[in-house]
Amino acid sequence: MSAKPVHKTNAARILDGLGIAYEIREYAVDPEEFSAVVVAEKIGLPAEQVFKTLLCVTSHKEHVFAVVPGDAELDFKKLAAVAGARKAEMVSLKDVQPLTGYVRGGVTVLGAKKDFPVYVDETVELFDVVSVSAGTRGVQVLLRPADYLRAAKATVADLTKDVRSEKTA
Repeated sequence: MSAKPVHKTNAARILDGLGIAYEIREYAVDPEEFSAVVVAEKIGLPAEQVFKTLLCVTSHKEHVFAVVPGDAELDFKKLAAVAGARKAEMVSLKDVQPLTGYVRGGVTVLGAKKDFPVYVDETVELFDVVSVSAGTRGVQVLLRPADYLRAAKATVADLTKDVRSEKTA
C-alpha cells in the first residue's frame, strides 16, 4: 500500500518514520469546495471511509481534534463527554492554521503544530482502509485504521450524531 507521492507531506514523513504502510491519493482541488463527500468521490472511496479532521475547543479551553466520517456530523455533546468537558465547539476558522499549521481542508493530526488530544469516531474500525488528509488540500493518505489510531495516539469514541435525529433536525 505505498505509492510515492509527488511531494512528501509531514504526515507522510511521520508515517514513514513509524514504519506504517500507506497510499497517497491526489485529487483536483476546487478552492470553494470543502466537502469530504466530494473528496471521497474524487479519490474513489465511500464518504464514510474518508475521515475529516475538525479542531474543536472544550469548555475547559482545551483544544481537541475530532476525526469523523465525511458523511457524518460531529455531535459536540458526545465529544465534550469523552473529553471530560461540559461542552465543545468548533474553533473559529481564523484560529485553525495558527493552531495546527494546516489550512482548512488540509488539516490532519499527523504533524500538527501541537499534540492536541485526538478522538476518532468508532466507525473507523469498520474498514480495512480509511482516508485522512495528508496535510495539504488535494492530498489524502489511505491507511489501515489501527495504524492511523497508533500514529495519531487517538482515543476511539462514539462522536457522531444519530442519523435519525439528523433527518428531523
